[in-house]
Amino acid sequence: MNILETKDLVKGTYESKVAQNALMRSVYTWMTLALAITGLTAMYMAKSMTILNIMSQNSMMFWGILIAEVVLVMYMTARINKISFTTATLLFIAYSILNGMTMSILFLVYTMSSIATTFFVTAGTFGAMAIFGYVTKKDLTRIGNLCIMGVIGIIIASLVNMFLHNSMMDMIISYVGVLLFVGLTAYDAQKIKHLLSGDDIEVNESTQKIALLGALTLYLDFINLFIYLLRILGDRK
Repeated sequence: MNILETKDLVKGTYESKVAQNALMRSVYTWMTLALAITGLTAMYMAKSMTILNIMSQNSMMFWGILIAEVVLVMYMTARINKISFTTATLLFIAYSILNGMTMSILFLVYTMSSIATTFFVTAGTFGAMAIFGYVTKKDLTRIGNLCIMGVIGIIIASLVNMFLHNSMMDMIISYVGVLLFVGLTAYDAQKIKHLLSGDDIEVNESTQKIALLGALTLYLDFINLFIYLLRILGDRK
C-alpha cells in the first residue's frame, strides 16, 4: 500500500467516524424533540379539565387514539425503506402528539410533583443505561432478546389483570417492566450504534431514516420506563 492509498484510507475512516457521530447526534436529538412534543401536548391538554374529562370518559376516543399510535409505529417500521425521510419525520411527530394526548390522562391520576420527579428519575436511569449500551464491549443481543420476550409476557399479564384488578399483580408487573426497559435501553443503544457504524457509513437519506427509527425505538423505551416508574413512585390524587 503506497502513501496515497494510506491517505485515502485514513481520510475515509475519518469521514465515516464524523458521519457516525452526526447520525448518533441525530438519534438523540430526534428522541429529545419527540419527548418534548409529547410532554408539551400532555401538559396543554391537562390544563383543560373539559378535554381531560372527554378523554377519560370517552373510551372509544381513547382506544381509537391508542390504535392509531400502534398503526403509525407499524407503518413506519414496515415502510421505512419506501417512504421519504420527510414523511417518516412527519409520522414520528404525529405519533409524539398522539402519545401526548393519551398521556395527559396521567395528570388526572398522579400529582404534578410526582410526575416531574419520576421524569427526572427516568431521564437519569435512561441516560446511564444508554451510555452503558454505547460504550460496553459486551454483546447485549441475548439480554435484548430476553427483554423482548419479557415485554410480550407483561403485555399479556397486563391484559389479564385488566379483568382481575389485582393490585399486587399490578405492582409486580410494574417492577418487572422497569427491569425489562432498563435492559432494552442498553440493548437498543448498542444496536443503533452498530447499525450506524462502518467504514463506509455516510449521511444520506437511508442512514437518516435508520437514525429516525433508532430515535423512535429509544423514545418508546423512555416512555415505557417512565410509565412503569410512575406506577411505582407516583403519588396518586
